[in-house]
Amino acid sequence: MRLTQTLGRAVLVRPDAIATIDGERVRTWAQVHERVSRISGALRDLGVKPGDRVAVLANNSDAYYETYFAILWSGAAIVPLNTRLAPAETRFQLQDAGATVMLFGEEFSGTIALLKPQLPDIGVWVAMDGADPSAGHPLEDLATNGPAMPEVVRKAEDLAGVFYTGGTTGLPKGVMLSHRSLAAQAVNLTMSLKVDHTIVNLHSAPMFHLADIGTFMATMVGGTHVFVRKLDETVMLDLIERWGITHIFTVPAMIDRLARHPKGDAANALKVLGYGGAPMPLGTYDVARARFPTVDFVQGFGMTEMGAHTFLEAEHHRPGADPEKMKSVGQPAYGYEIRIVDPEGNEVPRCTLGEIIGRGDNMMLGYWNRPEETAAALKNGWMWSGDAGFMDEAGFVYITDRFKDMIVSGGENVYSIEVENVVSRHPAVVECAIIGVPDPHWGERVHAVVVLKAGESLSLESLSDHCRAEIAGYKTPRSLQVLDAPLPRSAAGKVLKTELRAPWWEGQDKRV
Repeated sequence: MRLTQTLGRAVLVRPDAIATIDGERVRTWAQVHERVSRISGALRDLGVKPGDRVAVLANNSDAYYETYFAILWSGAAIVPLNTRLAPAETRFQLQDAGATVMLFGEEFSGTIALLKPQLPDIGVWVAMDGADPSAGHPLEDLATNGPAMPEVVRKAEDLAGVFYTGGTTGLPKGVMLSHRSLAAQAVNLTMSLKVDHTIVNLHSAPMFHLADIGTFMATMVGGTHVFVRKLDETVMLDLIERWGITHIFTVPAMIDRLARHPKGDAANALKVLGYGGAPMPLGTYDVARARFPTVDFVQGFGMTEMGAHTFLEAEHHRPGADPEKMKSVGQPAYGYEIRIVDPEGNEVPRCTLGEIIGRGDNMMLGYWNRPEETAAALKNGWMWSGDAGFMDEAGFVYITDRFKDMIVSGGENVYSIEVENVVSRHPAVVECAIIGVPDPHWGERVHAVVVLKAGESLSLESLSDHCRAEIAGYKTPRSLQVLDAPLPRSAAGKVLKTELRAPWWEGQDKRV
């Protein structure tokens, strides 16, 4: 399947239905389709050819949505750029991808002014919704005056986008995803969430990230897209009330903020509150489940290289469900295969720890211009995830940790997620991260970094007592750090543990 087929179907079966809502701007599928075809025509007139890489640096908006499809409509590949990167990091990704066209939103005009002289290979600059039109071709002119042109038909295996990984260690890698891969991910999300044309999907996850695969899911069924430009719980709650939002997919940290908001009850109007991108500490889930008793929760677990490849569906979150399953990331998604293997690639028995590997139409084509790293990740048709875990007899997958986040203390393996689940349930804790720090006796010790509720205090002794009631002594934090600010997170909502660990390991022989 080509991704553009999702738009073609939506305009065919629901031309007059509401497609996009951005602030006061409301457009139908027929209007969106025409704008996409005109932007695509204008881009082709500006020199965009099939296979070219076209970059986008912008916050969520209907303009981003139309641009996304217009790039694919032109036969080109999109390079969605992380909005939180420093200019030098953005420059690296643009040069690495060989982008020839750059579209940008108004919030990034300063970055663009700085980068333009440094990027002579980018011949076309397009100023998106609200951006200074003197800095590039105004997108609105392209959408209004560009020639409406038919789609450049691509094959399912053709490149659709280059998505850069976070780059927490070393240089970021461009993950090449085909039309088939992204379409497979959208189909699986549609099936797992059981959505139809009545969906009103809020784009709260950043559109540059695969967490926002709802871009294609809601299009596939001809639903409605609502855009929020900044991840803000107050704005999100207002949009739920105003537009009848039915589905949100976001990170656990945002769910926690929604659940603790004074107006959080508005979220009970949702049908589905999906989460992923980072583990959901059980303490966070307890608070959210109590605040939103009628909302269905769904977890998607994945990575840029494979998308969401397991789902813990709504039935496993509802009252009366097996509480053990809540500790898992669910079962393999439709059409995907998941195995747990030893270092040689042999499948291990059920409930035995190993590395999670997967295969299916969701897999990446490889890393952009990195054949050696591609070969290391893709072996005999399987994607090696780097995640440690096990699978039970019913096919539920349990993540114990990223191998790089595993703490080895006194010869024992400690998985940070297990400890975080316990620490997060301490009544004084709002959020937490568990990391390994140098220890002269144990090699590494378990170190807790916490953010506390207003007016609360926490001693290491109190935290140890709390933890020892649920987990072994060697897993209990041996040191405690209380932050006055929220934990550092990536744009996708993942805690930046590399940043938390860095001061502890500076000058050490071992670097993590």
